[in-house]
Amino acid sequence: MAGEIINLNKARKDRARAEAKATAAANRAAFGRTKGQKDAARIEAERLKRDLDGARREDD
Repeated sequence: MAGEIINLNKARKDRARAEAKATAAANRAAFGRTKGQKDAARIEAERLKRDLDGARREDD
């Protein structure tokens, strides 16, 4: 067997580093917005909900 020798500590740390980087990216997307951007997103969500409710059929 001529497999590649790997350092398990290095592999574990690399995997943890990649997971931390992914978590940081998700947090930046969720929390890294200005108040104006958050308000605009909230207003847009309310408008979409209102439009959807307005298009609802009345079943008898």
